[in-house]
Amino acid sequence: MSVIQLSRAHDQDLAHAKAYAEEIAQSLSEKFGVKYQWDDLIVSFKGAGAKGYLSIADQHVEVRMELSFMLRPFKGRIEQEINRHLDEFCS
Repeated sequence: MSVIQLSRAHDQDLAHAKAYAEEIAQSLSEKFGVKYQWDDLIVSFKGAGAKGYLSIADQHVEVRMELSFMLRPFKGRIEQEINRHLDEFCS
């Protein structure tokens, strides 16, 4: 199993951070076919070949995604997409 684990500091209030995390979750859902659900400040997602979470806190956001053998060849593309969203959010 291949793992993507990213974290960033941010200066958004929690309401804006949660709204942006929703955008990231929707994008991952559309592009990579994962389903997601919220539990307080954690978005859990799971799909064919991928599972993980996005967690937000006052000044920190963390993403962890486990990729199955099937999605391993796309790890770079998936990681690049997540990084792009995090860079937009945290800048």
